[in-house]
Amino acid sequence: MIKKIIKLREKFKEYNIDGYIIPKNDEFFSEYDQNDRLKTISNFTGSAGFAIILKKKSYLFVDGRYTIQAKMESGKEFKIISYEKILNCKIFKNLTIGIDTKLFTSQQIDKFFSKHNRIKELKFNLIDFICYKQKINHKPFFSLDKSVVGESHLSKIKKVANILKEKKSNYLFISAPENVAWLLNIRGYDNPNSPIPNCRLLISDKMDIFLISEKKKAKNLIRQKKIKKNNVIDSKKFLLFINNLEKGKIIIDDKSCSIFFENIFKKKFTIIGKQDPIYLMKSIKNKTEISNMIKCHVSDGVALTKFLYWIKKINKKKINEFQAQTKLENFRKKNKNYLFPSFNTIAGAGKNGAIIHYRVDKLKAKQINKNDIFLCDSGGQYKFGTTDVTRTICFSKPKNYIRNIFTNVLKGHIAVATADLNRFYNGKLIDPLARKYLKKIGLDYKHGTGHGVGFFLNVHEGPQSISKFNDVNFKEGMIISNEPGFYKKNNFGIRIENLVYVKKLNRKLIFQNLTLAPIDKDLINFDKLQKKEKDYLFKYHVEVRNKLSNFLNKNEKKWLASFI
Repeated sequence: MIKKIIKLREKFKEYNIDGYIIPKNDEFFSEYDQNDRLKTISNFTGSAGFAIILKKKSYLFVDGRYTIQAKMESGKEFKIISYEKILNCKIFKNLTIGIDTKLFTSQQIDKFFSKHNRIKELKFNLIDFICYKQKINHKPFFSLDKSVVGESHLSKIKKVANILKEKKSNYLFISAPENVAWLLNIRGYDNPNSPIPNCRLLISDKMDIFLISEKKKAKNLIRQKKIKKNNVIDSKKFLLFINNLEKGKIIIDDKSCSIFFENIFKKKFTIIGKQDPIYLMKSIKNKTEISNMIKCHVSDGVALTKFLYWIKKINKKKINEFQAQTKLENFRKKNKNYLFPSFNTIAGAGKNGAIIHYRVDKLKAKQINKNDIFLCDSGGQYKFGTTDVTRTICFSKPKNYIRNIFTNVLKGHIAVATADLNRFYNGKLIDPLARKYLKKIGLDYKHGTGHGVGFFLNVHEGPQSISKFNDVNFKEGMIISNEPGFYKKNNFGIRIENLVYVKKLNRKLIFQNLTLAPIDKDLINFDKLQKKEKDYLFKYHVEVRNKLSNFLNKNEKKWLASFI
């Protein structure tokens, strides 16, 4: 790592800069990308962060999920600082900082760096110069049938065109690949954990669409007549293409339209908005998508329940975290519709469970001991849905204080699941419900309570979430995670996560569970649960048994019935 940092610093004089910023994201602003420059320079493997290399100092900015992990992976060469302190950064001042304009939005630079420093836009990425080989995937995109997604791409294009007419805009530039995927009902092979098709799209108010992509990747779409061959634009020829368009008004997206592309548009168009409407449209799943998500959660629930029974009741061998992770993956693989994990599984035993986004190293995996609390956060991509679930389990009688903490996390989980969405109509209002019982005993957790989830897309999807800051109102059809937790450094971690969707029942909006897997009763202090909480738990486990039993063997059924 230090050799790479030295090589990078050697470039500073050549480009007349005092420092350089490396973000986690790639050119497509993907969470899980194949080309991780931040890991290359810092060894940090988390899903969010910035590294800033100055002439004599190096900083790594991460949020509360990754503080412990960042110190373990990068702490020898980097000073680890929380995200909050990067806002209008005063840690360093009056410096000239270099950036790759393809990796940042103007909003990011304005918010984090430009107030106290000068930003120099470089034409080349310095990490690529010193030690980085870009992985290129030429696999073509593929289409999803209407029976899977529930709405044709032409219907979606028409809706977007109507929005442009309402906003009096000639064009929308869709820079987020997942939004292109939703609009065209396509998927791809460009991310390790999401079926993302790395491409961008320009759509007009007249329903014209132009796909910015390699023609090789678009060959299936051309053959299916989803797009005209001449309307597939190579990214290297994008500037020439834009220059040949008539002047007009355009909407871009401040979350995923890079400075590089924004600079191109500024020369030709009037930018009248910076919010891609597809984020909200995509977040509201139709009846077919919800039906398919319910179906894939039955499959996922079977795999997870079989795993939980195996690891708690059957396995008598000493196994480590990696072996446990592999066993769960093998249970999922038995389903013909399972494709791959929706993120890297978090399988943390004992003190590793306290690392919120822990990643198992096969060579350093901890042995799971009888007295360990084991936290397993995992998910799958299926041909018709995406899952994400966390269960915390024990293998012997846990200490009372651990049971009490677990029970308070569970009470928060139930409070979210049963919330009155007419009163608590967004994530900002619901988040305190999840933390209420922990805070009564002076505890809390350093992550949001829930994130939106895509349909056979990204496991983390906006604009909705359950956090202290999110004020997006819940709409029927939205899917979101419910995952309060608690983490005691160097000791244990606890998290209980289900996915839920917003359902209309008797003209009222409620959360309906998608996830089907038992919650470890050995960790619950039932004396601390109110009757309504016990009733919820009973009904939940009845539902789990009713939906999964047909797929379980005799002993698994008997064990699952013991939760009722």
